[in-house]
Amino acid sequence: MQPLLHQAASALGWRGTVVPDVAVLGHQVSAVVRVRDDVHEWRTANGWPPQADPSWFRSWFEPTAHDQLPVSAVELVGVLVGESTVDRALQSCGTLMTLAPCAVVLPGPQGRESWPLIELDYYGIGVVAAEESSTGESGEFFYTAELLVPPEDRSTEFGPSLFGRWLLEVLYDRVLKEVPASSRVSS
Repeated sequence: MQPLLHQAASALGWRGTVVPDVAVLGHQVSAVVRVRDDVHEWRTANGWPPQADPSWFRSWFEPTAHDQLPVSAVELVGVLVGESTVDRALQSCGTLMTLAPCAVVLPGPQGRESWPLIELDYYGIGVVAAEESSTGESGEFFYTAELLVPPEDRSTEFGPSLFGRWLLEVLYDRVLKEVPASSRVSS
């Protein structure tokens, strides 16, 4: 599934690190993030590791507990949601598009002129048709992804949220734990 996600992110023009299998608002999604190297270096040097623990996040509401909060070390480029049909895409991306651009990854190929695609375009939800194919006798697989509907960034209409900020800490933690520094794409 990882190569398929990378192809989908590439088709969308999203440069960054793909973080798979993130639980967000009741959905399993993949996120594309960019590490802000300057902020990461500063946080490392000043003892501000990722703060993915929800109890620490809740303490942000207590001014006596924290007079300063860390700057986010990652940018959320977009959210990828895998679905089997276009009919579930609106439900899957509806809330997530308040955080960042959201695109649904469907098994390809898809019809370009269907009513559900028009509806997704209206709401700013992107659609990528992706598929895995075998090259025949060699048994090697290749992955293709085609952008059908470009996503829009509607997150500014909703403004920043503490949940979104906490999600950035979770993604920062995941990137540092799972992705070697040499494989990360930074801004």
